[in-house]
Parts: sequence; structure tokens; C-alpha cells
Amino acid sequence: MKALIVEDDFVSRKVLLAYLRTFGECDVATTGCEALEAFLIAHEANSPYDLITLDIMMPEMNGQEALNRIRQIESERGYSGAKIIMTTALRDSQNVMTAFKNQCEGYLVKPIMYEGFLGLLRKLGLIECK
Repeated sequence: MKALIVEDDFVSRKVLLAYLRTFGECDVATTGCEALEAFLIAHEANSPYDLITLDIMMPEMNGQEALNRIRQIESERGYSGAKIIMTTALRDSQNVMTAFKNQCEGYLVKPIMYEGFLGLLRKLGLIECK
């Protein structure tokens, strides 16, 4: 599995990286703009991401905007869709509904617990059940 962790908080980045690095290659972006750049570079190299984790509250471009833009680019260019999980401290219904409307596959509220995260990865078919 190839994953992109998009997170501006150092501790949250470190936690997600620890969770994901055993399953494959992980890249990190700290803003929505960096996420879009990494997403495009990966596709241009014919090595797209299987998973993107997106924080919502980030500088420059928030996670909701990045999610919307990624799905737009996938649609316009015929790219296969990455699985996108929103990882955020925001648990209000507006953010949850917006994320799913923009086609995320999962929404996890911080702090992200290992078993819950792995359960979602299994449900999405990104890792095998053990």
C-alpha cells in the first residue's frame, strides 16, 4: 500500500506514520496544497496513492477543499480513486456530511486509536484481516 499522510500537526503526523509504515510506502504533506502536488506527482510517475489521510484544519487549503479538488482531478483525468480518510478533531455533522458528500471513504475523529484505524483500513480493503 502506498499512503499520503496530510497533516499539519507534528504529533498527529507521527502517530499516523507509525500506524501506516508497516503496510508500505508513506509520504507526508503538511498542507492541502502540498497534498495536491504530491497527488499529481504520484500519478505522473504512474505510482498513485492507495490511501490519503486528510486533516481538515490546515493552512493554505483545508482538507475539505483538498478532498474536493482531488476528486475533481480524478474525475477530469480518469484517474482511479484513492481511498481517502478524513482525520480531524472536528466531529460536527456539517463537516462529516461535507466530507462524505465530497466522496471520502472514512472519517476518524482524533485522537485516532490504532484498532479503529486498522479496522477502517480492513473495511476499505487496504489491508488483510488478521
